Amino acid sequence: MRPLTEAETRAVFEKLGKYIGENIQLLVERPDGTYCFRLHRDRVYYASEKLLKAAASVPRESLVALGTCFGKFTKTQKFRLSVTALDFLAPYAKHKVWVKPGSEQSFLYGNHVLKSGLGRITENTAQYQGVVVYSMADVPLGFGVAAKSTQDCRKVDPMAIVVFHQADVGEYVRSEDTLT
Repeated sequence: MRPLTEAETRAVFEKLGKYIGENIQLLVERPDGTYCFRLHRDRVYYASEKLLKAAASVPRESLVALGTCFGKFTKTQKFRLSVTALDFLAPYAKHKVWVKPGSEQSFLYGNHVLKSGLGRITENTAQYQGVVVYSMADVPLGFGVAAKSTQDCRKVDPMAIVVFHQADVGEYVRSEDTLT
């Protein structure tokens, strides 16, 4: 478990910035204490400083995980967000998409969101902007990237993709063995 380097921190914050913008500061400086990001075996974990101090007594080889896994670095050193970060991204999301009840299951199986399944979209969402996907009952389902801007969504045909799938809560069942 080690702190992130400057390049790693920049990669993580750029990815988080796509989804929550300047609210990254609210993740680190919370009312219940100070939180930080740590790297362990190419995975980035989000944990409180109290938990870090307690984990210092555990040998590094024996440590499996610490805190919440936010994502991992690929072999090409690109950062990929994991669905386990959804609970922390959802409250601070700047751009949101709500899917109709009939399209929820399709999204949870790993498919993109089509215009026909789009319930609502945050105003002024730009193309290729990170979005958090919600059900119509305001339950966060996952996150993705807007394939079309808000204005473009109004005039595309019903079978056009409006949100590219990135991660969803269905991964807890589909990829149970690989999530940490």
